[in-house]
Amino acid sequence: MAVEKGLDLVEVAPTAAPPVCRILDYGKYRYEQTKKEKKVRSGQRSGLLKEIRVRPQVKDHDLDIKINRAKKFVIDGDKVKVLVVFRGRQMVHPELGIRLLTKVANDLKGVAQLDGQPIHEGRIMSLILSPISAKQVVVKDSKDGKDSKEIKEAKEIKVKETV
Repeated sequence: MAVEKGLDLVEVAPTAAPPVCRILDYGKYRYEQTKKEKKVRSGQRSGLLKEIRVRPQVKDHDLDIKINRAKKFVIDGDKVKVLVVFRGRQMVHPELGIRLLTKVANDLKGVAQLDGQPIHEGRIMSLILSPISAKQVVVKDSKDGKDSKEIKEAKEIKVKETV
C-alpha cells in the first residue's frame, strides 16, 4: 500500500503489542520529530544567573547602560546579580554602593524583584534580582484605557554584612 501511494511504511511505536506502523512521508516525519525535540529542549532552560559589575564612582550614563543590559537579561528570564566592586579607600563609603544598588532596584522595579537583601562581602556588595512572576504583577486601568503593570510593594533595601 505504501509503495502504491509513493510513501514510506514507518514503525511509530515499536514497543506496543502489536507494533504500530503508519504510511507517511518519512522525511516530513523526521522533520516534525526534530522540531518537537528542539521545542522541548528550549523549554528546559531555567533562568541563568548573569552578572553586572559596577564601581561606586560610576557615571550616570554608564550606569544607565548597565541597567538597560540588566533589564534585557531579566526580560529574557534570567536572574541578574548586580555587583558593586570597591577598591582601596572606597571601602570606607559603603553608602555609595547602597545608593547604586537602590537605584538599580528602583529602575528595574517594573520587571524584576529582589531576591533577598544586598550583601556586603569583603570588597564586593551584591544584590540579586529575578524576573517577576505573573502572580506579583497587578494590572490597573490607566486614563487612556490601556493597561499598565505595577508591583504591589517594593522591598526596602537593607545591607546584611557577612565576614
